[in-house]
Amino acid sequence: MGFFDKLKQGLTKTKETLNEKINNVFSNFRKVDEEFLDELEEILIMSDIGMETSVKIINNLRERIKKEKIEDEEQVKQALREEMQKILDITDISLHLNTKPSVILVIGVNGVGKTTSIGKIANRLAKDGKKIVVAAADTFRAAAVEQLEIWAKRAGAEIVKKEEGVDPASVVYDAIRKTKESGADVLIVDTAGRLHNKKYLMNELNKIQKVINKEMQETDKEVLLVIDAATGQNAISQVKAFKQEADITGLVLTKLDGTAKGGVVIGIVEENKIPVKFIGVGEQIDDMEIFNSEEFVKAII
Repeated sequence: MGFFDKLKQGLTKTKETLNEKINNVFSNFRKVDEEFLDELEEILIMSDIGMETSVKIINNLRERIKKEKIEDEEQVKQALREEMQKILDITDISLHLNTKPSVILVIGVNGVGKTTSIGKIANRLAKDGKKIVVAAADTFRAAAVEQLEIWAKRAGAEIVKKEEGVDPASVVYDAIRKTKESGADVLIVDTAGRLHNKKYLMNELNKIQKVINKEMQETDKEVLLVIDAATGQNAISQVKAFKQEADITGLVLTKLDGTAKGGVVIGIVEENKIPVKFIGVGEQIDDMEIFNSEEFVKAII
């Protein structure tokens, strides 16, 4: 099954919700007027895209309809897709890992699929011929280290870990040393995600970042925030909280299968100007793909 097929399958519930409502509006389509655009705007808002982003999309659509004299139903749909895609294409979505070694710091709250995402990304990089070291810096949960160890093994990556409760920054320090000594290409760092205890969590995150910046000054660094699509609008508040403490370079979108809230990613990108770099389209180790905005939009409308 190709990426687009997996994506369509994963976005089935989002598509059913959003596309069904859009089709209902178009089923009574006579002409493109304000009443029609108001209905369309309401649907976007109710589909977790968010108020401000939905208004922007419809305002841009309105201008295009006037300027391009769009009257045909399919042309309106295509213009709507293009306006959504413009938001998702705000910046470069590629990973910048040109130095040897490079670092990927992975952050996010517990339960969003952080550990599995690390395993899948490590697997992708390993398939590209990269040698990977993984740092198990979520030392507050023994289960997190055990799970990461399983995924690292499946991806053929080496893991650096310590006993539960150890200072996470010390794990990262040891992992950096191991990365350099072994001639690895990429160090991927897992982190704790207890956002309910925000101050303590963010202090730990800052310590980890200081160690990375000090010990790997000249390296390329990616900071990937993992968000669970199923949490809808709550994902937006998570992005804002982590954005205050880390220079996030990209988003990893997980758990699209089984949620009707996949549209939230459009609002998140628009509000924060952070690109989606990876998208999880299933539970297998190969089910992590580089984000493609055109295919994403086609899959939901």
